[in-house]
Amino acid sequence: MLDRVLITGGAGFIGSNLAEKYLNLGHEVHIIDNLSTGSLKNIRHLQEDAKFKDRFHVTIDTIFNEEVMLELVGTCGMVIHLAAAVGVKFILDNPLSSITTNIMGTEIVLNLCNKFRKKVLIASTSEVYGKQSKAPLEETDDITFGNSGKARWSYAASKLMDEFTALAYHRTTKLPTVIVRFFNTVGPKQTGEYGMVIPRFIQQALRDEDITVHGDGSQTRTFTHVNEVCDCIIKLMKCPEAVGEVVNIGGVEEVSMKTLAEKIIEKSNSTSKLTMIPYEKVYSKDFEDMPRRVPCTDKLHSLIGMRPQILLDEILEDIIEKFRTNAK
Repeated sequence: MLDRVLITGGAGFIGSNLAEKYLNLGHEVHIIDNLSTGSLKNIRHLQEDAKFKDRFHVTIDTIFNEEVMLELVGTCGMVIHLAAAVGVKFILDNPLSSITTNIMGTEIVLNLCNKFRKKVLIASTSEVYGKQSKAPLEETDDITFGNSGKARWSYAASKLMDEFTALAYHRTTKLPTVIVRFFNTVGPKQTGEYGMVIPRFIQQALRDEDITVHGDGSQTRTFTHVNEVCDCIIKLMKCPEAVGEVVNIGGVEEVSMKTLAEKIIEKSNSTSKLTMIPYEKVYSKDFEDMPRRVPCTDKLHSLIGMRPQILLDEILEDIIEKFRTNAK
């Protein structure tokens, strides 16, 4: 049997996909999740699969339970820390708990990994680039946030503090840490419940409802299929040169939200129309958006010899098909 892996937030969208990949590679996998944004539906098939019976272990608890975390980190050979507050809507609705979860939760994980000298991957986000509108964004680019009255930036700032803390552990104690910045990870298990744009657009399109595009629809993003994100994580955890580094993991096609909605209407054969909704009608005055977010993945490629390549059309077709199948 290969090394034991601990995945915090393992019942979440990325965590459950990553757990499945590690199990299929022959690893023993432990996950911990408090189900605040994760779901047992994401991992039920893994729990019910006989071939994973002795290798998949689920703990429903919070990473703030240090006694539980002490045992899990001590038991496992490496830690993938994905537990975090996620989604624009969730963060704006729960600003205090989001900051606490991200900063204090990560400190607990890093402290325990340092105690047992376990390699750890810290999940960060493209949100840390803030108002940067250049493209592509490189890991060494400067960062500009809005003012503290805009709650949107509290998430970006808390994840940046996670990065600073992880790097400080690495520099002062030589703890083997890897930091990844995700750029809009998407896939079939994702829901639109916390403001995730692609599942929200697809659900509206499949119901032939108006697709609600926030702002004027000119803001652009890239999207990365969760399968490729998980493959990159697994390779980075085996890459000695990735230790102590911050690495972008992002997709290849920049698309505006208006064009994204139009593509989804076309691919789902929907009669939906676009409706532009001003930000202030969707979010509180605390919200501020970024006009553009496009990753440079040269560093990722130099470390592991690969980068995400799945194009947007294939990503959308995969997710639409899954929504249709689940609706039957």
